[in-house]
Amino acid sequence: MFIRIEPSSSSPIYRQIMDQIKHQVAAGILKTGDKVPSVRQLAGQLAVNQNTILKVYNELCRERVLEVDRGNGTIVAEGNATLPMSDRKKAVAALLREAAVQAIHLEIPSEQMHTLLEKEFQIILAEKKRSPHHE
Repeated sequence: MFIRIEPSSSSPIYRQIMDQIKHQVAAGILKTGDKVPSVRQLAGQLAVNQNTILKVYNELCRERVLEVDRGNGTIVAEGNATLPMSDRKKAVAALLREAAVQAIHLEIPSEQMHTLLEKEFQIILAEKKRSPHHE
């Protein structure tokens, strides 16, 4: 698992780590059942406080991206397909709302937002197909 922290980013470190782990899961780089580094290991690797990693892992477990496998550590969860579609849509809608607010703030027209979303979607799907773990 490769994570790069951008200290100059306006995004908090824990958010950067969360987003990169979620991206790696979505792209198939991290697959169901893959073990992620321990809190201590990842904190040392990234030179961040262990509490930061603990916060990331706890939040990702709450979002069902990761799960704690007693005796085996923290692993990539089976996925959210077991969540009702309405809950999955609510989760995505909340993120899209943030993106819409940012687009309006930056004066990016709706049509261009649609194009950007589709482009990013296709990039991630292409990454997933190229992933060595892809079945």
